[in-house]
Amino acid sequence: MDSTRPGGPSAASSAGLPDDVLIVEDDLLIAFDVKETVQELGVKSVRTAPSVARALEAIGEKAPDFALLDVALIREDSFAVAEELERLKIPFAFVTGYAADSTFPARFTRRPILNKPYVREALLAALQKWRETEN
Repeated sequence: MDSTRPGGPSAASSAGLPDDVLIVEDDLLIAFDVKETVQELGVKSVRTAPSVARALEAIGEKAPDFALLDVALIREDSFAVAEELERLKIPFAFVTGYAADSTFPARFTRRPILNKPYVREALLAALQKWRETEN
């Protein structure tokens, strides 16, 4: 077990997808829909968090293999979660409903970005490339 990842990482699934994905999304309908889609694509465990505090709590309880972070949450952004994931060397991608945004901190500009509304094929591609997004 890797001591830098709380709860230890789960093994990658045989299809090359992460076994455990954390979705940080404040819109409950979108979170439910994306969770369902990710499960249909073959991910074994999918957890959701509607805020930075809940996401950090979820990461502390059990580190995900991969995370999808909605950039703009209610009254906050997800960059604090991105910093924690980066510190723990957990791969992640950002999700946004806005055009490319110059407010991204420079250190995150090379991270994968998925656009909303989610397209199933783009979501699958991000999940299949999850190892490539590692630090």
